[in-house]
Amino acid sequence: MGHVNIEIKARCSDHNMLRTILKSENADFKGADHQIDTYFRVNSGRLKLREGNIENYLIFYERENQKGPKQSNVTLFSTAPNSGIKEILTKALGILFVVDKTREIYFIDNVKFHLDSVKGLGTFMEIEAIDTGGIPRNRLLEQCNSYMRLLGVDSGDLIATSYSDMVRESPPGHHIV
Repeated sequence: MGHVNIEIKARCSDHNMLRTILKSENADFKGADHQIDTYFRVNSGRLKLREGNIENYLIFYERENQKGPKQSNVTLFSTAPNSGIKEILTKALGILFVVDKTREIYFIDNVKFHLDSVKGLGTFMEIEAIDTGGIPRNRLLEQCNSYMRLLGVDSGDLIATSYSDMVRESPPGHHIV
């Protein structure tokens, strides 16, 4: 299943404040998920296997590395835990990085919010305005910008890269692989 997101990622030192705001907006809390994201070697884009208690997907995505709202073209394939696909991908492609995180997942309509604690990197938040079927790109951008203002996201906290890039750039000893 493919779709377009407009999304941001930012450093966040106060998840409690974000929880309070999201609850006041009647966000739908889907739960806290311990996720292991394994990134594989590919020629273009990014391919990762997400293994969690809530979310289990093989995800291919293409996204520019830029601060602020950016478009991400995402294709998801739902997987079963311990399906054996990880072993196949590891043998066929090789592992680049592994990202270990705890993620709280919230939704308001088509907008998904993540409160992330990433092993070796710290605490973050993400906003993903998701095209669930015919939502114009400019509307997704409006939603993302609106929730950035609501949640008090400071432009200085915005991050251009993925967690896998941050793991790669972290000091030796922080790598999980």
